[in-house]
Amino acid sequence: MKKPFVTLQQLEELSKSFPTPYHLYDERAIRENARKLKQAFSWNPGFREYFAVKATPNPTLMTILHEEGCGMDCSSLTELMLCDRVGIRGEEIMFSSNDTPAEDFHLCAKLGGTINLDDITHIEFLERTIGALPKRMSCRYNPGGNFEISNMIMDTPGEAKYGLTKPQMFQAFRILRDKGVTEFGIHAFLASNTTTNDYYPTLAMQLFRLAVELHAELGVHIGFINLSGGVGIPYRPDQQSADILQIGEGVRKVYNQILVPAGMGDVAIYTELGRFMLGPYGCLVTRCIHQKHTYKNYVGVDACACNLMRPAMYGAYHHITVMGKENLPCDHLYDVTGGLCENNDKFAIDRWLPQVDIGDFLVIHDTGAHGHSMGYNYNGKLRSAEVLLCEDGTAKLIRRAETPEDYFATLDF
Repeated sequence: MKKPFVTLQQLEELSKSFPTPYHLYDERAIRENARKLKQAFSWNPGFREYFAVKATPNPTLMTILHEEGCGMDCSSLTELMLCDRVGIRGEEIMFSSNDTPAEDFHLCAKLGGTINLDDITHIEFLERTIGALPKRMSCRYNPGGNFEISNMIMDTPGEAKYGLTKPQMFQAFRILRDKGVTEFGIHAFLASNTTTNDYYPTLAMQLFRLAVELHAELGVHIGFINLSGGVGIPYRPDQQSADILQIGEGVRKVYNQILVPAGMGDVAIYTELGRFMLGPYGCLVTRCIHQKHTYKNYVGVDACACNLMRPAMYGAYHHITVMGKENLPCDHLYDVTGGLCENNDKFAIDRWLPQVDIGDFLVIHDTGAHGHSMGYNYNGKLRSAEVLLCEDGTAKLIRRAETPEDYFATLDF
């Protein structure tokens, strides 16, 4: 059974300052997890995690991760601007974008970030945009076909819009080399939210072999290999967590097997994790405001899909705890719904829970990544606040809730 990182008593105290709904984050657990990731790859002197800003673009949380040694993975102009605002610049930025506007490339170059190209045609586009190319660049690799682990298809890269083919990787590196690039990176993202410990080592094996081939044929210096994201979290109580220490050890073995014998033992390993870094350490706090009994039993809460769209968009499972009733039997079958004029605005369908009463706090688990960041304003709903539960037990508002004035600010009437 999943346990919230906050108690009913804490929520009651928080309610005096922060009306529901809001996203709540656990600073202590975030820092501990970042340190564990760093420990897992401590065998690689150049290791760096580039937090996927898109998962949770909050400057306070970004600063916490930066204090723990993380860089930032950006994919848009405003994410780059956010890094600049909090003082994260230079090689602490990895810019992995696709179908990229010129102004995005221009700002990344100005900030000194590492540009990770998604297509071979972007070389010429980038050169027209910024002039001379940076000395350090990366390319995103797409091997095509299916990506399999232990004869199980994890994803289908051949259907994805991202990355260069293998022949294009050789062609791109040759062009970049001839244009003065001296340090090269290889990047790939081939599976999403997998909790198997074999994903990174299997991906690393592909990328390490490619790196050896590129180095041997073109004589280029491979400075880093970016395993990107994809290490997931257990959304359901019966799922196993990925063991990041075991994952790191698996990558180390492949590194020593492939790169070290090729004289490439100086290659830095990068990751771009988002969900793994923050997912379990955030939750959506909401309250029951209505109950409805028709053909089904409905619990109506003051949050909606505008606060957390994953269940409505993907049918994704998020565990729900009725606070103060953790030890009561789950003997009531409910749909837990929001107030949007859409029938998919449901956080849970046919979910067994303890009896829910009006006013009960409900904690929706694992919203620390791809939660608040995917919020929107359909039906004129306003995005909720973000609150940090600090290490010392105090709480701090790290993003205020939107107001009607915010909603009307972009209108002309």
